[in-house]
Amino acid sequence: MTTKTPSTDFDKRFSSPNATAVPWQEAEKQLEKAEVYWLSTIRPEGRPHVTTLMAVWLDGALYFSTGENERKAKNLLQNKQVAVTTGCNTLTEGLDIVVEGVAVKVSDDAKLQRTADQYVSKYGEGWRYTVRDGFFYHSSGNDREEDTSRILVFEVAPITVFGFGKGLGDGTVYSQTRWRF
Repeated sequence: MTTKTPSTDFDKRFSSPNATAVPWQEAEKQLEKAEVYWLSTIRPEGRPHVTTLMAVWLDGALYFSTGENERKAKNLLQNKQVAVTTGCNTLTEGLDIVVEGVAVKVSDDAKLQRTADQYVSKYGEGWRYTVRDGFFYHSSGNDREEDTSRILVFEVAPITVFGFGKGLGDGTVYSQTRWRF
């Protein structure tokens, strides 16, 4: 978990009268355990692009990977500001999280290896990456064939995170919490 402690703001305007701020530790747990995330980037002509992806929470930041020729990678060459969301697609339960930050390409092999290990720990052997020369590489599953396509890895350290608690407690409590780093 992160060593940074964000400032916490509770927005009463969008919360139930008996709601309280969600502790940052709960938001971090949600970021760690979520399996699917939505990444929002901006296309070069200014239109939004949203896609699902897998990610890992490690040392207070989200890490995701993408092929060099994928739309999200091309977008990040022009504009590194992103929003990453995760949560529950129901109205009356869960904690939805929105992470706003800057996606920075990771090229340090030691950090990449820790990230690769976290992918395997979270998603299983099908997501084992080889790390070399500042990139991930994914095996085709055939021991004789190693994929030579480079995979970029990006780190998103949160600047602002929003938490939307839905149906907390007795199922009727809603809250909006903002954490700033």
